[in-house]
Amino acid sequence: MTILEIPPHGELRAGGTDLMSRPRTGPYVDLGGLPDLSGVTWQPDGSAHLGALTTVAEIARDERLRAAYPALALTAEALATPQIRAVATLGGNLLQRNRCWYFRNPAFSCYQNGGDTCPARAGLSLYSAVIDTSPCVAPHPSSLAMALLTYDALAEVHGRSPIPVGELYGPDPTRDHLLEPGEILRAVHLPPPAAGERAAYHRATSRSEAEWPLVEAVARIVPDGTPAVSVGGVARVPLRLPEVEEALKAGESMEAAAGRAAERCTPTGSNGYKVTLLTATVLEVLERAGGG
Repeated sequence: MTILEIPPHGELRAGGTDLMSRPRTGPYVDLGGLPDLSGVTWQPDGSAHLGALTTVAEIARDERLRAAYPALALTAEALATPQIRAVATLGGNLLQRNRCWYFRNPAFSCYQNGGDTCPARAGLSLYSAVIDTSPCVAPHPSSLAMALLTYDALAEVHGRSPIPVGELYGPDPTRDHLLEPGEILRAVHLPPPAAGERAAYHRATSRSEAEWPLVEAVARIVPDGTPAVSVGGVARVPLRLPEVEEALKAGESMEAAAGRAAERCTPTGSNGYKVTLLTATVLEVLERAGGG
């Protein structure tokens, strides 16, 4: 099967670690046999090209990737369990569905399954977004997307010019990503690495292992460059935090800069704890990456 023979309906399947746990919604199209979608290719300028079927485990253990892009490798290393990392793919992580219990419960109607409301807004919102970017408040679950935002990485979608990874996502409450049915994410391209980069990743979870993050953050500190900070678990999309980055660049303390992360937060009745957790998690990665 070639890319052009894939039908524009049903669901595409890579590692299947999340897809197979959800109710079947249509035919699956297995991407495992497609050529040129796996592995890491290094370009003459030192940049890296990661095939969408590259596993999370490969990203985590590749020594050259760890040295060149530590924010990405550290994030990959912390995901899920060794068994899941061994089969979960880069593309699958970027394009996975959200974990909202209303969306995944067939007894409820929401934007994600054809409805016209978000029951989490007035219901049990313990794990919902605290930075409001969409009518839907289910946080996007992609940790790797969050890390890739700090590198200004580009996504290669079949039939399109490369786009920033952040443009895979948007405020549309009916979709977790903006690819059209049948479109395939082929690869992610990372820019040439920055010399002397220091990075840190941290996830706050309700148990120590194999748990989805309540809040997660990643930071890159590059000598003579603007720091890059991204967060997950707090918005409908993976987010860069320019307010934190600019505060650091202006000379504010790490604690003051981390506090800026709360400026956009509008928690609901049961998830206000995430605001405090957000600022603490951002401060954690800033101190680790900055050597504090």
